[in-house]
Amino acid sequence: MPSLLSNPLTRRLLRPAVSLVEQRMEHVTHAFQKDLDALHHELADLRRRSYGLGLLLDHTGRDAHRMPTPEQVGRLVAELGTLTGAADERARGDVTVAYRHLVALEALGAGGIGGSVSDVCGRLAAVPRLVGAARGGVVEVLETGARHGLFAAALRRMLRRQGVEARLTLVGALDEDAVRDNLALGGAGSGEARLVRGGPDGTEVRDRRYGVLLLDAPYEGVLGLAAPDALLVTPPAASAGLGLRPLGRVADSAYHSAAA
Repeated sequence: MPSLLSNPLTRRLLRPAVSLVEQRMEHVTHAFQKDLDALHHELADLRRRSYGLGLLLDHTGRDAHRMPTPEQVGRLVAELGTLTGAADERARGDVTVAYRHLVALEALGAGGIGGSVSDVCGRLAAVPRLVGAARGGVVEVLETGARHGLFAAALRRMLRRQGVEARLTLVGALDEDAVRDNLALGGAGSGEARLVRGGPDGTEVRDRRYGVLLLDAPYEGVLGLAAPDALLVTPPAASAGLGLRPLGRVADSAYHSAAA
């Protein structure tokens, strides 16, 4: 039996419908191609922009990249709120300012700041909230493993936002010229910070009691350096057996009080 579509009469009758379908298909194809071309242009533009952003924020020259995801920031804000009692909006503002300090100081300074973006921003945001203005506007800060001094510079600026002036003692294998240059980015003059090469067991460190202790490892006798109600920030394992009162944890750091 011959096909219905092979019949000349049928083809004549269907020709207008076929033409309409072809026109509509051509229109849809044209619109789709136009959208596809626009998408290609947007993707190319995004790649150009992301290249420059990557130069600023990728992992080159530092421990980790500086490109947090919305989920990481949300988790950090929640942890900061739990630790400090800050409302979400205020905690998010602190995290945002801390992140801007991190990016700006690493872009301008020599060296980098150790740790993930979550941990660095967590410490920069949490410490000023926990210290507050309860120490008469001045707090002694001890940082061990201080590296290039950039974290101390950022923390000094964050503390100033809370009306607290930091007196810094930085301990570690320090390049003093580089550290002082970096501290100047945080507003510290050349003589406003003590730089101690080595560990925290020397007399130059132990002549003070510190309201904030940022420890990179366990140190014997560290409680002898702590002022009453001092805040200790450590890797989780570094505080084991010290008899500290745990306050909580943000990202990769544990927070403790030296209060009995």
